[in-house]
Amino acid sequence: MPIDITMPALSPTMETGTLAKWIVKVGDSVKSGDILCEIETDKATMEVESIDEGVVAELLVAEGAEEIPVGHR
Repeated sequence: MPIDITMPALSPTMETGTLAKWIVKVGDSVKSGDILCEIETDKATMEVESIDEGVVAELLVAEGAEEIPVGHR
């Protein structure tokens, strides 16, 4: 069963973020704690970790995409 990864709120005031870099690619196996991508906000760049295990089926947002709303998949 697929699990959607959405843009996380990295701070209480965060409304949008930039997907700076994908660390994984389609077909990669991931487990809980693996780094999926780097997200940039107006204050910092943070790594986003997997919360589950599985295989990356699709990357829906391109690297460098800006102003992605929190909760967007």
